[in-house]
Amino acid sequence: MTIRGIGTRLRAGTGIALLSALALTACGSGDTPGAAPAGAGASRAPADDPVAAVRTVASAAALLPADVRASGKLRVGSSIGAPPGAYYPNGSNQPPAGLDIDLANAVAKVLGVELERQDASFETILPALGSGKYDFGTGNFGVTAERLKTIDFVTYINDGQGFAVKKGNTELTTKVTDLTQLCGLTIGTGAGTTFEATLAAQRGVCAKAGKKPYEVKVYSENGATLTALQQGRTDVIMSTINGLRHQASRSASGTTFLGEYHRLDVGFAFDKGSPLTKAFRAAVNELIAGGTYARILKKWGTSASAIETSRINPPEHG
Repeated sequence: MTIRGIGTRLRAGTGIALLSALALTACGSGDTPGAAPAGAGASRAPADDPVAAVRTVASAAALLPADVRASGKLRVGSSIGAPPGAYYPNGSNQPPAGLDIDLANAVAKVLGVELERQDASFETILPALGSGKYDFGTGNFGVTAERLKTIDFVTYINDGQGFAVKKGNTELTTKVTDLTQLCGLTIGTGAGTTFEATLAAQRGVCAKAGKKPYEVKVYSENGATLTALQQGRTDVIMSTINGLRHQASRSASGTTFLGEYHRLDVGFAFDKGSPLTKAFRAAVNELIAGGTYARILKKWGTSASAIETSRINPPEHG
């Protein structure tokens, strides 16, 4: 769940093309728009389209500001990373797909507006909300106490932090519930993410336990993080629960998911004080009540991250 984000498209060579296509989403990590990562065609989007049947709900649309209702448009900064969140399923000449894409499109249909999507690297999206470049942002944004100081959130799933290792790893074989389990190991994670922040904040736990500290290697590309694990330059990856679980389900990735470490709500991001949040919350709750929400999550294999109701600015999970 990125604090500043991951900013470059995957540039992996053909030798790691498939691994790059399966690269994990860093909960807000994205890649700069442009050419699709090598081998992206290997990650195809599911054929079903739960969003197609969504219709405008007048009561939710009425919560939009008058100028938005008049224009019928909203600008969204969209971080495109890897499945199941948001990715290019068949190359950059095709529209992005993923959970974030479907949910944003479904909300727009409930509100009766058209989205003007601009693919952007994650680190540019939050500042751009304050400057007015985008009306809202998507990219698996985790709700944290630090972000709540400057950003408003409307929640739509519950994701969080987890760990994965290369299949056959003998040093770490059980669920990580305490960072002291990582002492003496090298951890790969995304630049500017909440994972990096967590590891930095807890850096002293190994010394307190009388153990060798863990080392953190930070990567600005999703593919580079996975490749480092595959090549033995890191022992473990810390990233999103849904991204790591999806990655491990693809045999070509050669990874094993080590379970959930810390849950976080995930939401659409807005500039602080945005007049859009009530309308978005109403729209998400309409999708939940009508069953479309559950169908979208089922499509992307993220049903375990379902929420019962959307909230505006919930406190960070303890």
